[in-house]
Amino acid sequence: MYMRAVIVDAPEQVRVDNVAEPMPGPSEVLIRVGASGICGTDLHIIGGDSPLARYPLIPGHEFAGEVVAVGSGLQSEGKAGVPITVGSRVAVEPNLYCGQCEFCRTGHENLCLNYAAIGVTINGAFAQYVTVPAAKAYVLPETLSFREGALIEPVSCAVHGMHSLNPRFGDTFLIVGAGTMGLLLLQLAVRGGASRIAVVDVNTQRLARAEQLGATRVYTDIQHALKDEPLGFNCVIDATGVAPVIEQAFMTVKRGGKFMIFGVASHEARVSLSPFRIYNDEITIVGSMAVLFSFQAALDVMSAGVIDTQAMLTTALPLDDFPKALDMVRRGEGVKTQIVLNA
Repeated sequence: MYMRAVIVDAPEQVRVDNVAEPMPGPSEVLIRVGASGICGTDLHIIGGDSPLARYPLIPGHEFAGEVVAVGSGLQSEGKAGVPITVGSRVAVEPNLYCGQCEFCRTGHENLCLNYAAIGVTINGAFAQYVTVPAAKAYVLPETLSFREGALIEPVSCAVHGMHSLNPRFGDTFLIVGAGTMGLLLLQLAVRGGASRIAVVDVNTQRLARAEQLGATRVYTDIQHALKDEPLGFNCVIDATGVAPVIEQAFMTVKRGGKFMIFGVASHEARVSLSPFRIYNDEITIVGSMAVLFSFQAALDVMSAGVIDTQAMLTTALPLDDFPKALDMVRRGEGVKTQIVLNA
């Protein structure tokens, strides 16, 4: 049996072609993909800027779909005790951990020394079908569509980021970058008790969307934001991964404040920050890598309507239009672009 899939043969060599349909292993399920989102990580993989990617590869790690087959050794209990059976509608947490290294054994699975991920190191969900460990499948409530289910993975990354940042009620925020992740972090900050939230981006359409989603003020220049908050912000988040922008954003952190590096930079990127200022102003710098015990929380957040999915899910295209979708993402059009399959 064959299926259609996106294949990245090597950096910048992308095609949509027929490949063999996968079969589930004993502890896996086979999912008919309903929707799969394009992420900045996919751009790094396709551009050859991901040290984790293994080519050839079917990318796609933000996805949801229907279970159509289960492995021979599978117990029919999914996450939170909800049975996983043929016909279950699920979203998938794509990160794979060894469970044996020091970091896994001390509760830091996302820092696993043998880290792997569906759609990054093994074949993912820009395909009609994908196999995943059953333990990574979360049953969707009937209130969430496959497109909304595919948004749970990026929401779970944002939830982990907020857990790491640990803001206080009433904190002021500056979020630099109004793409998918910046807008998700914005919505979590709004619901988490931020008193004021400024958002910076050069894309004015995205800034308009940020205002719609609760931003107090929006700017196209970081320095303009600092003029309105001369003492700086309690919590500053970089959601761009652009080194010069990170350096500018650091200057807006209030004394005693926190600075989170959330955007994915090139692994070769470097920034220059003042160690004296970090010491003298007692600035805390944190990173946020992927997901850590936050997928169920993200599913709950989505189910509760905290995320405005209508504002986030701007584009849906069929699998054969993947090159077009990729170009749209690279041009910064819309917010979340997804590939809709098996429609």
